[in-house]
Amino acid sequence: MTALPADKRLWLGIGVSVALLALLFRSVDPAELIRAFRGIQGIWLVPAVVFTFLSYLMRAVRWKYLLSPLKQTSFPNLLSATLIGYMANNLLPARLGELVRAYVLGEREGIGTGAVVATLVIDRLADGFTVLLLLVTAVFTLRLPPGSEAAQQGLVAGGYITLGLYLAVVVFLVLLRRNTMGTIRLLERLLRPFPGKIAEKVIPFLGAFIDGARITPHWRERLALVASSLVIWGFAVFPIHCVLKAFGLNFPIPVSLFIMVLLVFAVMVPASPGFVGTYHAACVYGLLALGVPRGMALSVAIVIHGINFFPVIVVGLACLWRENLSLSALSKKAVR
Repeated sequence: MTALPADKRLWLGIGVSVALLALLFRSVDPAELIRAFRGIQGIWLVPAVVFTFLSYLMRAVRWKYLLSPLKQTSFPNLLSATLIGYMANNLLPARLGELVRAYVLGEREGIGTGAVVATLVIDRLADGFTVLLLLVTAVFTLRLPPGSEAAQQGLVAGGYITLGLYLAVVVFLVLLRRNTMGTIRLLERLLRPFPGKIAEKVIPFLGAFIDGARITPHWRERLALVASSLVIWGFAVFPIHCVLKAFGLNFPIPVSLFIMVLLVFAVMVPASPGFVGTYHAACVYGLLALGVPRGMALSVAIVIHGINFFPVIVVGLACLWRENLSLSALSKKAVR
């Protein structure tokens, strides 16, 4: 069994996005959608955008701690690479923004891309376990209306699946660190059914990866990693809360937690660049479970997605221009 080629994965994602958007808009009265937008209180969107950018700022802070065993990096370079990476994630398929982010910082700081990617794997693991903590908080603090038991059970099931995936990655990293040669030989056997060029690229890359997969030995910096992860996702919850307020939906914070966890699950599903469709469907069906009218729910989803999508694209492109870089060239280098 082989992985789908990149172009087929892209078209599969676009197909999923188009199908979900068609399903969402077909069942909504356009007049209801317009009424919801007309009633929006725009003042709430300002803090929503501010909190979104504060989360990117804190991501750069956490990345600095993850990179400290390799090098004391420049914070402006970290912030610029972070914004460029998230901009690229919204415009390029297959989450290439992660590799773009690693490449940009590696070039600016003179660090091997493999080592930088290793820090981003740890970065994503920290995100995963923080989201799982928030999921537990949402499950125990939020009670959905009668008739929504299936949604709550699905949320719990999604949490178990995600936990299993993250634990598998952690086990692999531990084995790779403690028994490097044995793990690499196992990986070589697993890669035999694939073209030889894949193994020729993957195995040397793991050497650089292992060098970067280190966590600071200083307990204060480890505490800072934990604290920054909590702050990052705290800042990610507040934009959702602000948008709900903008539409006159005075839900408690656990509801925003619930929606955010659904959005995290949604971006794991194959979709077009920018997670169009999957992002909206997760938000809409989460709000429908809370009794929000369908037109209002879709309006909220469009605004939440827009706040997470457009501002970082504008700022990321500005950083790209300042760095004198090309998005197309970066995407080709990231693929290589």
